[in-house]
Amino acid sequence: MFQGASSLSLDAKGRLSVPTRHRDALLAMAEGQITITKHPHGCLMLFPRPEWLKFRERIAELPMSAQWWKRIFLGNAQDVDMDGTGRVLVAPELRQAVGLSKEVVLLGMGNHFELWDRATYEAQEAEAMQADMPNVFQDFAF
Repeated sequence: MFQGASSLSLDAKGRLSVPTRHRDALLAMAEGQITITKHPHGCLMLFPRPEWLKFRERIAELPMSAQWWKRIFLGNAQDVDMDGTGRVLVAPELRQAVGLSKEVVLLGMGNHFELWDRATYEAQEAEAMQADMPNVFQDFAF
């Protein structure tokens, strides 16, 4: 399970240095193999390869009415490998598609990560904090 937020910087080539607390898990569960694709909320999703394969199967089974979502998730997927120093190259097309600048936030989301432009994430988080909680939390005890 991946969790927690990390404020990171992309290098000049668009490489992300995976936080050390996640590197060993990614090596153990996926041999450092990661798949990156678009998320409909303006960020990227990074999956350890075994988790991506499960997600890909679920997406592939969607009906034709979801064809554009298949294109977004599957058509933009890029397979990458962590290098020896724990860096992952984020393709320029993916960086541009979600407006990633140098400053990013990597969020552990259980079986995958989300990668956000820092300013975009902070703005959307602030907006969410001002809104009412969704009904799904109505009976949720904190």
